[in-house]
Amino acid sequence: MRKWVWLAVIVAALFTGYAVAYAMKPAVPLVKGYAEGQDILFQHTEVSDPKVAELLTEMMKSPVLVVPELAQVSESALSKVYVFKNGVRGEGPFKYQSDVFDNPPGTPGYRPLRSIHLVTWKNERSARLLKSASEVLAAERAGGLTIARPGFVANMPLVTWPGGKR
Repeated sequence: MRKWVWLAVIVAALFTGYAVAYAMKPAVPLVKGYAEGQDILFQHTEVSDPKVAELLTEMMKSPVLVVPELAQVSESALSKVYVFKNGVRGEGPFKYQSDVFDNPPGTPGYRPLRSIHLVTWKNERSARLLKSASEVLAAERAGGLTIARPGFVANMPLVTWPGGKR
Protein backbone atom coordinates (compact mmCIF):
# COMPACT_ATOMS: atom_id res chain seq x y z
CA MET A 1 0.00 0.00 0.00
CA ARG A 2 2.82 2.41 0.86
CA LYS A 3 4.33 1.94 -2.63
CA TRP A 4 1.07 3.09 -4.24
CA VAL A 5 0.95 6.19 -2.07
CA TRP A 6 4.52 7.10 -2.99
CA LEU A 7 3.81 6.42 -6.66
CA ALA A 8 0.73 8.69 -6.50
CA VAL A 9 2.78 11.44 -4.83
CA ILE A 10 5.50 11.19 -7.49
CA VAL A 11 3.00 11.23 -10.36
CA ALA A 12 1.20 14.23 -8.85
CA ALA A 13 4.52 16.06 -8.43
CA LEU A 14 5.45 15.39 -12.06
CA PHE A 15 2.11 16.66 -13.35
CA THR A 16 2.26 19.72 -11.09
CA GLY A 17 5.78 20.51 -12.31
CA TYR A 18 4.66 20.14 -15.92
CA ALA A 19 1.66 22.42 -15.32
CA VAL A 20 3.87 25.08 -13.69
CA ALA A 21 6.39 24.94 -16.55
CA TYR A 22 3.58 25.20 -19.12
CA ALA A 23 2.03 28.16 -17.29
CA MET A 24 5.39 29.97 -17.22
CA LYS A 25 5.87 29.64 -21.00
CA PRO A 26 2.88 30.90 -22.96
CA ALA A 27 1.60 28.74 -25.83
CA VAL A 28 2.13 31.68 -28.22
CA PRO A 29 5.54 33.33 -27.60
CA LEU A 30 5.70 36.97 -26.56
CA VAL A 31 7.49 39.51 -28.74
CA LYS A 32 8.98 42.85 -27.69
CA GLY A 33 7.81 46.00 -29.45
CA TYR A 34 7.15 49.68 -28.82
CA ALA A 35 4.07 51.89 -28.49
CA GLU A 36 3.88 55.51 -27.42
CA GLY A 37 7.59 55.50 -26.52
CA GLN A 38 7.37 52.51 -24.18
CA ASP A 39 8.22 48.80 -24.31
CA ILE A 40 5.31 46.48 -24.97
CA LEU A 41 4.78 42.75 -25.46
CA PHE A 42 2.61 41.26 -28.18
CA GLN A 43 1.95 38.02 -30.02
CA HIS A 44 2.01 36.96 -33.67
CA THR A 45 -0.98 34.66 -34.20
CA GLU A 46 -2.17 34.90 -37.82
CA VAL A 47 -1.16 36.76 -40.97
CA SER A 48 -2.63 37.12 -44.46
CA ASP A 49 0.52 36.26 -46.45
CA PRO A 50 2.26 32.83 -46.55
CA LYS A 51 5.79 34.28 -46.91
CA VAL A 52 5.24 36.59 -43.93
CA ALA A 53 3.89 33.63 -41.94
CA GLU A 54 7.01 31.64 -42.84
CA LEU A 55 9.30 34.51 -41.74
CA LEU A 56 7.44 34.98 -38.44
CA THR A 57 7.23 31.23 -37.76
CA GLU A 58 11.00 30.98 -38.15
CA MET A 59 11.55 34.05 -35.97
CA MET A 60 9.19 32.84 -33.20
CA LYS A 61 9.99 29.11 -33.40
CA SER A 62 6.20 28.75 -33.16
CA PRO A 63 3.62 28.47 -35.95
CA VAL A 64 2.02 31.64 -37.27
CA LEU A 65 -1.10 30.69 -39.20
CA VAL A 66 -1.96 31.89 -42.71
CA VAL A 67 -5.43 33.42 -43.06
CA PRO A 68 -5.59 35.06 -46.53
CA GLU A 69 -9.00 36.60 -45.75
CA LEU A 70 -7.36 38.99 -43.28
CA ALA A 71 -6.17 41.03 -46.27
CA GLN A 72 -9.83 41.71 -47.12
CA VAL A 73 -10.61 43.40 -43.80
CA SER A 74 -11.65 47.04 -44.24
CA GLU A 75 -9.12 49.75 -43.38
CA SER A 76 -11.41 51.03 -40.59
CA ALA A 77 -10.95 47.71 -38.75
CA LEU A 78 -7.14 47.98 -38.74
CA SER A 79 -4.47 49.66 -36.70
CA LYS A 80 -0.88 49.99 -37.97
CA VAL A 81 2.38 48.31 -37.15
CA TYR A 82 5.71 49.64 -38.46
CA VAL A 83 8.23 46.91 -39.30
CA PHE A 84 11.85 47.95 -39.99
CA LYS A 85 13.71 46.51 -42.98
CA ASN A 86 17.04 48.24 -42.18
CA GLY A 87 18.55 50.65 -39.68
CA VAL A 88 19.26 49.86 -36.04
CA ARG A 89 20.00 46.16 -35.42
CA GLY A 90 17.49 44.47 -33.14
CA GLU A 91 14.85 41.82 -32.55
CA GLY A 92 12.44 42.59 -35.39
CA PRO A 93 11.58 40.07 -38.12
CA PHE A 94 14.30 41.43 -40.44
CA LYS A 95 16.84 41.57 -37.57
CA TYR A 96 16.37 45.32 -37.15
CA GLN A 97 14.62 47.24 -34.42
CA SER A 98 11.45 45.89 -32.84
CA ASP A 99 8.09 46.78 -34.35
CA VAL A 100 6.35 50.05 -33.49
CA PHE A 101 2.57 50.07 -32.94
CA ASP A 102 0.07 52.89 -33.16
CA ASN A 103 -3.13 52.87 -31.10
CA PRO A 104 -2.49 50.54 -28.14
CA PRO A 105 -5.47 49.29 -26.08
CA GLY A 106 -7.25 52.12 -24.32
CA THR A 107 -6.89 54.51 -27.27
CA PRO A 108 -9.76 55.20 -29.66
CA GLY A 109 -8.14 53.51 -32.69
CA TYR A 110 -7.08 50.25 -31.02
CA ARG A 111 -7.55 47.15 -33.15
CA PRO A 112 -5.71 43.82 -32.73
CA LEU A 113 -5.63 43.43 -36.52
CA ARG A 114 -2.72 45.41 -37.97
CA SER A 115 -1.83 46.57 -41.45
CA ILE A 116 1.88 45.99 -41.88
CA HIS A 117 3.87 49.06 -42.90
CA LEU A 118 7.46 48.39 -43.99
CA VAL A 119 9.94 51.07 -42.93
CA THR A 120 13.20 51.63 -44.82
CA TRP A 121 15.78 54.22 -43.77
CA LYS A 122 17.11 56.15 -46.80
CA ASN A 123 20.55 56.42 -45.17
CA GLU A 124 21.23 53.65 -42.65
CA ARG A 125 23.95 55.72 -40.98
CA SER A 126 21.31 58.22 -39.88
CA ALA A 127 19.02 55.50 -38.50
CA ARG A 128 18.04 55.74 -34.85
CA LEU A 129 15.76 53.80 -32.55
CA LEU A 130 12.15 54.90 -32.90
CA LYS A 131 9.65 53.95 -30.19
CA SER A 132 6.39 55.59 -31.25
CA ALA A 133 4.26 55.91 -34.36
CA SER A 134 4.58 59.70 -34.13
CA GLU A 135 8.41 59.39 -34.26
CA VAL A 136 8.15 57.11 -37.32
CA LEU A 137 5.83 59.53 -39.12
CA ALA A 138 8.00 62.54 -38.18
CA ALA A 139 11.08 60.78 -39.61
CA GLU A 140 9.12 60.09 -42.80
CA ARG A 141 8.03 63.76 -43.07
CA ALA A 142 11.66 64.83 -42.55
CA GLY A 143 12.69 62.64 -45.49
CA GLY A 144 14.75 60.18 -43.43
CA LEU A 145 12.77 57.07 -44.29
CA THR A 146 10.11 55.64 -46.53
CA ILE A 147 7.05 53.63 -45.54
CA ALA A 148 5.54 51.02 -47.86
CA ARG A 149 2.22 49.29 -47.35
CA PRO A 150 2.33 45.90 -49.10
CA GLY A 151 -1.25 44.98 -48.15
CA PHE A 152 -0.39 42.37 -45.50
CA VAL A 153 -2.59 42.13 -42.40
CA ALA A 154 -1.64 40.41 -39.15
CA ASN A 155 -3.44 39.60 -35.93
CA MET A 156 -1.03 40.97 -33.31
CA PRO A 157 -2.78 41.27 -29.94
CA LEU A 158 -0.91 43.28 -27.32
CA VAL A 159 -0.26 41.58 -23.99
CA THR A 160 1.28 44.61 -22.25
CA TRP A 161 1.04 48.24 -23.32
CA PRO A 162 1.54 51.71 -21.83
CA GLY A 163 -0.63 51.73 -18.72
CA GLY A 164 -2.05 48.22 -19.03
CA LYS A 165 -1.74 44.48 -19.47
CA ARG A 166 -3.90 41.39 -19.95
